[in-house]
Amino acid sequence: MSIAVDNIKCGGCANSIRKKLQERYSLAEVTVDVEQGMVQVSAENDIRAELVAALREIGYPERGSVTGVDSLKAKAKSFVSCAVGRMDR
Repeated sequence: MSIAVDNIKCGGCANSIRKKLQERYSLAEVTVDVEQGMVQVSAENDIRAELVAALREIGYPERGSVTGVDSLKAKAKSFVSCAVGRMDR
C-alpha cells in the first residue's frame, strides 16, 4: 500500500520513517520515495489507518490532511525526526 505524505525532504526523513514503521509494525519492507513524498509498505493486514497515524505522529502526515497550526506542528516534528534519522545512519 502507498501513502502520500508531507514533509519528506531527505534521506534522514526516509530513514526515520523506515525505522519507526519497521519497529512498530514488524514490516518486512518499507520504501520511501523522497522526491515523490511517497511511503510504500508491504503488510499482510490492512493497517493503513494505523500507519497514517504513526506517520503523522512523527511529522509526516498524509498529504492534505493537516492545515494551519497543525501543519506547522507537523513540520516541526518532521525536522526532529529528520535529524534523528541522519544520526541513526
